[in-house]
Amino acid sequence: MHVEEKFTPKTWPEAPEKATLEGKNKFLGFWLFLGGETVLFASLFATYIALKDKVPDPSMAHAKDLFELPLSFIATMLLLTSSITSVYAMYHMKNFAFKKMQAWLLVTVLLGAAFLGLEIYEFNHYVSHFHHTFTSSAFGSAFYTLVGFHGAHVAFGLCWILSLMIRNAGRGLDLYNAPKFYVASLYWHFIDVVWVFIFTVVYLMGMVG
Repeated sequence: MHVEEKFTPKTWPEAPEKATLEGKNKFLGFWLFLGGETVLFASLFATYIALKDKVPDPSMAHAKDLFELPLSFIATMLLLTSSITSVYAMYHMKNFAFKKMQAWLLVTVLLGAAFLGLEIYEFNHYVSHFHHTFTSSAFGSAFYTLVGFHGAHVAFGLCWILSLMIRNAGRGLDLYNAPKFYVASLYWHFIDVVWVFIFTVVYLMGMVG
C-alpha cells in the first residue's frame, strides 16, 4: 500500500522511477525478465538462420521471393518512430507533465498499432499469394515463429501501455505509477531493438539471398 503525496513540478524528484524502494525493485525484476527474453529471442534467431533455406520443393517461395523492402522499411520506420515518441513521453514524465506524457504515449500506441496492422497484412499476403504458411516448410515455421512472436510482444506492449494510461487517467503522476510507466517504456525500446535485428537478419539478408 502506497502513501499518497502531492507533488508539483518543483518538488517532483529528478528520477521519480527510482525514488522509492518499490520502484528500484521493479527495475530489478524487469532486467531479470529481459534477460530471459533475450535468451529466448536469441534461440529463435538461431533457429531461423538454420532453417531459412529449408523448403521441401525448390519451386516454393524462398525469402528473396517473398519479402518486399518498401513494406518492411515502412514498418521499421513506424516502430522506430514510436520508440522516439516514448522517449518524449518519459521526458514529460520526469518533468511532471502528466497530460503531455499521456499524449505522447497515445502517439506511441497509434504508431505501434499501425506497425501491427502492416504485419498482419504482410502475413495475409504471404499466405494468400504464395501459400507460405506455418506448416508449408521449415522456413515457414521458423519465419512465423520469430516474426509472429515479436508481433505478439508488440501487441502485449500496446495493451500494457494502454492499460496504464486508462488506469491512471484520473490519478495523475505519483511515485507509485511513475516506475510502471518507465518500465513499460523500456520494454517498448526492447521490442524495437529486437525488430532492428529482425529487419536485418530476416528481411535484408533474405533479399540478398
